[in-house]
Order: sequence, then C-alpha cells, then structure tokens
Amino acid sequence: MVQLKRKLGLFDVINLVVGTIVGADIYIAATFGAELLGPASLIAWIIAGIMAIIIALSFAECSSVLPRAGGPYVYAKEAFGDFIGFLVGWSLLIAGWSALAVFPLAFVAYLMYFYPDMPFILQTMVKIIFVLFLAFINYVGAKDAGIANDILTIIKVTPIIILTIIGIGYFLLNPHVLASNYTPFLPLGLGGLGSAIVLVFWAYVGFELVTVPSDEIEDSKRNIPKAIVLGMSIIVLFYVVTNFVILGIVPWTQLANSTAPLTLAGFRLLGAIGAAFITIGALFSIAGSDEAGILSITRIPYAMAGDGLLPKIFAKLHPKYDTPYVSIIFIAGTALIASIIGNISQLIILSVFTILFCYLVTCISVFPLRKKYNITLKVPSFTPALGVIISLYIMTQCNINQIIIGTILIAAGIPIYWKYSPKEEIKEVTKDITSREVFVRKWIRSREVFLGYVLRRLAYIVRRIRS
Repeated sequence: MVQLKRKLGLFDVINLVVGTIVGADIYIAATFGAELLGPASLIAWIIAGIMAIIIALSFAECSSVLPRAGGPYVYAKEAFGDFIGFLVGWSLLIAGWSALAVFPLAFVAYLMYFYPDMPFILQTMVKIIFVLFLAFINYVGAKDAGIANDILTIIKVTPIIILTIIGIGYFLLNPHVLASNYTPFLPLGLGGLGSAIVLVFWAYVGFELVTVPSDEIEDSKRNIPKAIVLGMSIIVLFYVVTNFVILGIVPWTQLANSTAPLTLAGFRLLGAIGAAFITIGALFSIAGSDEAGILSITRIPYAMAGDGLLPKIFAKLHPKYDTPYVSIIFIAGTALIASIIGNISQLIILSVFTILFCYLVTCISVFPLRKKYNITLKVPSFTPALGVIISLYIMTQCNINQIIIGTILIAAGIPIYWKYSPKEEIKEVTKDITSREVFVRKWIRSREVFLGYVLRRLAYIVRRIRS
C-alpha cells in the first residue's frame, strides 16, 4: 500500500500536469490546423491552450473539496445528483471511447510510410492486431500494462524533441526557407479558426486527471492553480514550438494533405533516415497512448457499474488477473469497430464534443459546490463562468454531424439510467475507485511519462548543483 505521508511540492504537480497530457496527440493533430488556417494555425494552438488552462482551474476548485478519483463524474454527482452525474460519466465514456478509436487509424497512417500501397483489408487486419494486443496487455493485469506503458513512453516524445532542436538549427542556417513557408501567414483568413480550435483542443485533453487530492500537496490553495498554469504553459510552449518547426519545414499546402505530418517533416529535414526515425517514434507513441487509454477508460464503466448505474457485469473482475475484463473487452471491441468504419477527424470532433459536455457541467458545478463547501483555492472567482462560455463556444464550433451524433449518444444514456438506477452500489468497487491510495498509486506511475520525467530529472540536477 502506498504511504501518503510524503507531500507533493509545486514541481511534483507541474510534472504531473505535463506528463499526463503530452503524448501521441501531437503526431496526429499537427496537420489539422494547417488544413484550415495555414501557418496561422499557431494561433489556434495558443488560444486552445489558454482555454484549456481556464477550464482546468475550474477542475482545481472542484478537486479541492472532492479529492477523489472519478473527476467530472464525481463533481457533477455531488453538485446535481445521480442523474446528471450519470450523464457526465456516460459522456466521459463516449469521449474516451472515441479517442481510443483514433489511435488504430493513426497507427496505420504512420505505418503506411513503410508500405504506402497497403490494401484496405491489410489495414483492417493491422488495426485488429493492434487493438487486440494492447487490450490483452490490459486484460492480463494493470501491473503488466503499467510496465508496457513505461517502456513505450520513454521513446514517444524523444523524436519530436530531436526534430525540433535540429529544425531550429536548420532555420538559423536557412532563414529563407522559414520566411518562404510562413509567407503569407494568413493564406486562408481566420474563417476556419473555430474548427481548428476544436481539433487542436483534443491535444490538451487530459488536464482533468491532474487535480490530485489537495491534502497531499504542500500549500495546495496556492500550488494547485499555480501548477496548472505553469504546467499548461509549458505544454502550450512545447506544442507551439513543435508546430512552428513543422510549418517552417513543410509548406502548409503539403501538410494539409498529409496523414503523417511529422514523418513528412522528418523526411524534408533529414531525408529517409529522419522520416523512418520519426515514424518509429510515432508508432511507439501511438501504441503507448492507446495502451494507457484502455487502462484508464475501461475503469469508467467499472466505476459506474459499482455505483449501480450500469449492468453489474461491467464491475466483474477476472478471477486470476483481477482486472475489469468485461469492460476491457467491450470498450476495446467497440472502439475497434469505430476505427474501421470512421475517420480520424470525425472521431476527434466527437471526442471533443462529448468531453466538452463534461467540462461544461464541471464548470457549472463549481457554483453549487462553492455554496455547499468552503472553497478557498486561489483561483479568480470568474474562472468557472469563463469555463462555461469557452466550453459552449467550442461545442458550437464542432461539425454539425458530430454535434448531432454526440447529442444522440449522450441522450442514449438516459434510458440506460432509467433501467439501472437507482441500484445498490457495489461497495468493494466504490472503495477501489474512490480510495486515495489507489489514486496516488496511479499518480506515481503516471509521473514517469517522458517529458515530465525529463523535467523532474533536470530539477534534481539543478538542486544538486546548487547544493
């Protein structure tokens, strides 16, 4: 059992913010902004990052009074009751499921660098093997899944950092290339800004996981909001610099038609060797993100079944591996089907729309929770109101088809709630999901994500030098 005596300092929480969010998304989302805005897509990355920071601060307020795993589901349930809590948990499940379906598509897109004419049937077989392998890792045990994730995450951001450093050096030697690819800066105007924000916002999703129990953090009233702002600022800088290099290396017209933008950038900068290096890094990164996604998303139906809000079969644990195997099979299987019949942009927009419903309700939840509890976090009082406005704005910028599909899928949870609620909760599951020990244990494992690990090691070196 994890001992909770140690206190988490400001840098620990900053590391959690960075390590939780940065992953495979940058390999996937870099091309979308170019298609809609050209070089001006950098504006969308900055705006989306600021929006994510504001919403994340509302999560910090909720976490300060409800330091439990479950995030938006717990906050909405406490603020508005079981029904709204169920809809939020259901929406969170849809969002996570949609995101899981993106990764097999992205994996095949990058793999096609090595096999450009891969037939559709072979693409489908690769998706099936990809999902089955990662689902099996989670099926046989979270410990093995954690080990696999540690191995995969060590190398998933390294190629991007190397590409960025070499790219900046290349610009210093060839400034005319940079100037040419950034002229004009607004070739398509700003009409596509809203749609671009929707797509790149997906790369910032995950900050809802960083609001760790406040009583484990030193001076939590100051350090939680400060860590969110500083950590998210690091992520915004990382994303903007990476996209700045990509757009400076590859003309935006080529990026707009690319399904593997970083491979294209690697090829133009370092030739075939560079493209292969980036592609291999992308494949590992995408696999790592999908494996970690299965690990976390499949716990949502497990938790909801434990509360009596879904069929009890989803709360069943494997007698040998002690994993929620029914949830794993169901989520992985349906996500695989979606990856075969859907496309990346459709699934990302659906994921963003449904996760924004969770964010919207969480921001609204701050107001009744302020009355119910004494929230004294050092966050501006108008923050949740801005979060509500931002969530509604981004939701309205989604494609109308995804809005309709997302709304139907969220509404589909209503008859499920009527059928299965209220039911008696499964106390063992509730204890497992909400216990602080489990939450901190997951935090300890997640802090090893590559970029966060690098930051932690750099801070350690600096402290040693100073001492």
